[in-house]
Amino acid sequence: MPLPTIETPTYELKLPSNGKKIKYRPFLVKEEKILIIALESRDQSEITNAVKDVLKKCIITRGVKVDDLPTFDIEYIFLNIRAKSIGEDIRLVITCPDDNETEVPVTIYVDEINVNKSKDHKTDIILDKNLSLRMKYPSLNQFIESNFETDESDLVVDKTFKLVADCIDTIYNEEEAWEAKNYSPQERLDFIEQLNSKQYKEVEKFFATMPKLSHTIEVTNPNTKVKSSVVLEGLADFFG
Repeated sequence: MPLPTIETPTYELKLPSNGKKIKYRPFLVKEEKILIIALESRDQSEITNAVKDVLKKCIITRGVKVDDLPTFDIEYIFLNIRAKSIGEDIRLVITCPDDNETEVPVTIYVDEINVNKSKDHKTDIILDKNLSLRMKYPSLNQFIESNFETDESDLVVDKTFKLVADCIDTIYNEEEAWEAKNYSPQERLDFIEQLNSKQYKEVEKFFATMPKLSHTIEVTNPNTKVKSSVVLEGLADFFG
């Protein structure tokens, strides 16, 4: 007689990017092991890849392509899966900003953490009176690529421009539209390099004001008694 199968509960969640509801399950012990190994490596790209692998297994709703989801959707889904798998509380050690030295333990709860959306954020950018640009959010793979550390400043610039070019969705005017997916990476990059400084700053604003997984906590330095606000942003800040 085979051993019994343990039933796994399922939950529902709204994606911050579009409000679409998805179903998911908690991660299992074998999947938790993948995450632990990645965490122990302290390598951001390994952590992100582990999160992606676990998400693919835990998201039940058909048709959800993890690789195409905006980074903030991925971070939000993972935090909620973690809450149902391990617990709603996340215990962290925060360095007090006033002396940048003293560390204090804090506990935050997943249901307090939201994806914050800026009122100034927009996906459509007017370049001039004849041409506009519609942007799309970076995928997880693009996020990984753009976050590799390097000491070569020119390489950093190259990766930034590549990320911007990869996030073009459509170039359009009143008569025509050019879908970026129909053009090569080099053609998209060439287009970005044509922008003047003012136009490029508007593109940078798209990324700067993009929705972010964020939570602000108050910490008190036990030595100086100074209270400070600390903003946690992005998945890595919330790993307990």
